[in-house]
Amino acid sequence: MQASDEVVVEATGNAMAVVRVLSPFVARVIIANPLQVKAIAYAHVKTDKIDAGVLANLYAAGFLPEVWTPDADTEQLRRLVARRNQVVKHRTRIKNEVHAILHAHLIPRCPHVDLFNRRGREWLARQPLPCDETAAIERHVRELDRLGEDLVLLDREVAQAILGNPAAERLITITGVNVVVAAGLVAAIGDIRRFASPQKLVSYLGLNPRVRQSGLGLAQHGRISKVGRSHARAMLVEAAWAAAKAAGPLRAFFIRIRARRGHQVAAVAVARKLTVLCWHLLAKQSDYLWARPALVANKKRSLELQAGRPAKKGNQRGSAYAYNVKALRTQEMVIAEQAERAYERFVSQWRPRGPGRGVRERLKRQARMIRRPGEASSQCLALRHEVARAPTNYHAGRKFACPPHP
Repeated sequence: MQASDEVVVEATGNAMAVVRVLSPFVARVIIANPLQVKAIAYAHVKTDKIDAGVLANLYAAGFLPEVWTPDADTEQLRRLVARRNQVVKHRTRIKNEVHAILHAHLIPRCPHVDLFNRRGREWLARQPLPCDETAAIERHVRELDRLGEDLVLLDREVAQAILGNPAAERLITITGVNVVVAAGLVAAIGDIRRFASPQKLVSYLGLNPRVRQSGLGLAQHGRISKVGRSHARAMLVEAAWAAAKAAGPLRAFFIRIRARRGHQVAAVAVARKLTVLCWHLLAKQSDYLWARPALVANKKRSLELQAGRPAKKGNQRGSAYAYNVKALRTQEMVIAEQAERAYERFVSQWRPRGPGRGVRERLKRQARMIRRPGEASSQCLALRHEVARAPTNYHAGRKFACPPHP
């Protein structure tokens, strides 16, 4: 192995460790995406020697899909976010097991808000259950308490990792995005400069719709692709539900989509809107236009306290204290509601813009060229159908004469 060599490895669980070991001795180490290397994934004869040869040939030809290698801080933040996600999933699984035990013995629903708080646990202890089921519930509750302690420590480590990060502070200004979501997005995105446009980031997170088109036929749009980082996509959907409950343009957008497609599709649409918004904020290094200052200050102060900063009392109250003042909080809500109504008025004035004269003439020329004696007229009919529905297709593609909404 020489210093001028370039090494290609597949993306595995220990790929980053291999990159760290080999980087000082070679010119470059490339991580290949195995999901996009179809020659290896669908090969009938699959051995390490053959796969290595295929990777070398693809890289020499310039057709190897590479995986972005994060820096040390981003890689550490990704590990912390992944560990926190595992703990949260484990807690949810234990809670579901307790609910399953109660359901199996026809125990009615808990009358309290949370089954696992103090009042809920007192109610749970009074339920008539067999001895083995009671012992199982006690074990689950003890495991839940232990995981709760681990979750507190992980939250502190995550908060310390993103404290003072300008990207996380900009994302927090968005309504519905809290500290956990901001940390997950910063860890997933990394360097925003590797995404040339918002659509690139949307595709990276798997929120872009699938498109199937053959020849001159009409394009068929399906569900979202769901490729990429699933954890970041799930957090964006959760942030979308939170943004849909708060006054502002995002709630107006959610209501408009929900009236036509339902609340599930509307939540995914808001998540995609949040992704585009995150790209603009990070790429242009600006805060959210409709941010609520008192709420943002409260989020930042919560981040500081979660990271272990000392509490402020007495005359040391900062800007986050304004969120506790009801008059200021109400004033911010009034401004957010005004922005929501302004968005609704702006959307009501949208008009679909049909294709230009050049587009229609091109489609007509193609239809006349295909329409020849003795040839099948299916392509011609498809072109005519596309010409007739051209304004509708542009309307579905959201190409309006007015500029895009904020």
